[in-house]
Formats: sequence, C-alpha cells, structure tokens
Amino acid sequence: MAERDYPTRPYVGVGVVVWRGERVLLIRRGHPPRAGSWSLPGGIQELGETVRDAARREVREETGLELGELVLVDVVDSLERDAFGEVVRHYTLVDFTAEAAAGEARPGGDAAAIGWFLPQDLDHLPLWSETRRIVAAARRLREQR
Repeated sequence: MAERDYPTRPYVGVGVVVWRGERVLLIRRGHPPRAGSWSLPGGIQELGETVRDAARREVREETGLELGELVLVDVVDSLERDAFGEVVRHYTLVDFTAEAAAGEARPGGDAAAIGWFLPQDLDHLPLWSETRRIVAAARRLREQR
C-alpha cells in the first residue's frame, strides 16, 4: 500500500500545461496513481510552499524547464474509492498553464519519459479524461490572450 493510500485528508497537487509553440509537454508517470500513463508535469505541494511555487518546482524537477507566467486553468478533484466505498486516494489538483522558457526538457523526478505533443495527438495517448479537458481549457485560455 502506498504512503498516500487511505488518507485522512486530501492532498493538494499541482499540474502545469506547458507550451512550446503549438506543442504541449507531457510526462509518462513513473509511479502511482496512473503509473505508465501520460500526464501533466506536477506533483504535491509542500508545507510552506505556495501553489505557484510548487508548480514551478515540480516542472523543474520533472522536466528541467523554467516557466513563464503561470495562469490558473482550473481546480480538479481526483477521488478514488475501493469496493467498500472507502477513499483510497484523494487529491485536489490546481492546474496552471505556462510557456516553457528556453532549454531542453529532460525526464526527472516522477517522469519516466517526456514528450512534446500537438493537441490533436493527445487523442492517441493513454490520458485521464480530466487531463484532456484541462489541456483543451488551457488552449482556449492561450488563444484568448
């Protein structure tokens, strides 16, 4: 059983839709939840850290990249229950979007692999439905700016 399984409180997580040109950066998760699937770079907020600082740190740890301005996209609840209705995992995810600064992305931290994808390529990847929705919302925000 993982450390965060059957929690006594929700964990706050952050994710970032990172853009370079028309491509979005995704990581292949190396650990649960959703190990092996593609996801936004991100992770758990640490005590004393703002969500924006957490987002920048997690992207730096998982991809080596620095970010431009962070824009809030949405807040998502990730809630998993077992067959008895008990909460197995509960994350409150704060998702941002940002442009990648110059530099080469490389996998690190929880990222087993990384890749830059055009939005239409996401239909062919194993992605959580909320990740698809957040990327689409981030794209709309980006087009409005």
